[in-house]
Amino acid sequence: MKISVITPVLNAESFLERCIRSVMEQSYPATEHLIIDGGSTDRSLEIARGFSHLRLISEPDAGIYDAMNKGVEKAHGEWLYFLGADDVFFDKRVLHDISQYLSVTLDVIYGDVISDRFDGVYGGSFDAKKIYQTNICHQSIFFRDAVFNQIGLFNVKYRSQADWDHNMRWLLNHEVRKLHVDRVVAHYADAGFSSQNPDPEFRNDKIFNFLEYGGLREKRFYIAGKLGREFLISIRDLNLPRCVRCVRWLFRVLFK
Repeated sequence: MKISVITPVLNAESFLERCIRSVMEQSYPATEHLIIDGGSTDRSLEIARGFSHLRLISEPDAGIYDAMNKGVEKAHGEWLYFLGADDVFFDKRVLHDISQYLSVTLDVIYGDVISDRFDGVYGGSFDAKKIYQTNICHQSIFFRDAVFNQIGLFNVKYRSQADWDHNMRWLLNHEVRKLHVDRVVAHYADAGFSSQNPDPEFRNDKIFNFLEYGGLREKRFYIAGKLGREFLISIRDLNLPRCVRCVRWLFRVLFK
């Protein structure tokens, strides 16, 4: 099966070539690499054009998740993977090893990443409670292309955490068939976009999205406790509409 590696780029001249070569060196042959550039003004385009095998799209976009969505729409592979311009594969056999799990019986396969930010390997298997507390690095996830038709693209409303929102959608959806593989997939760069940019819009919506995507199936008192905490935060912030949302969801949880 073909794997499409999608790399969003904006002024990444310092590390883009290293990323491209990381994909080129993979031992798995059925791979395409898309560079989705948002209009770089440094040498990024010059570097990308130096590799004839790349598929390069360069045009203005609405941010990293808009670029990722473009990659989904333009990719030719049955499986899609997102590698940041400042990230690299862990070793040359990553795609070969992951390919052993690619099948029609799965929709999402995810492994682990390694980063100085996490002081080593980060990831493991996720459940509903874990995905609420922390995100799965998108550099560890392989998606069957059809899963985006099933649950949708990345929500560009969220500036830096649309991948977290998307990960909650597929992880909490019982119809999406997923598997965690005990395999380090990538070196995750500490200076990634999401780690450097807050996303208050996502922070405001997270508990409600979690419930809508399937978190309502979790233990009643666990969810009620989370909503109670968010209600108190909303009172502190004088956010009346959010207070009302918390109360409405609390009633649904307690009397479901």
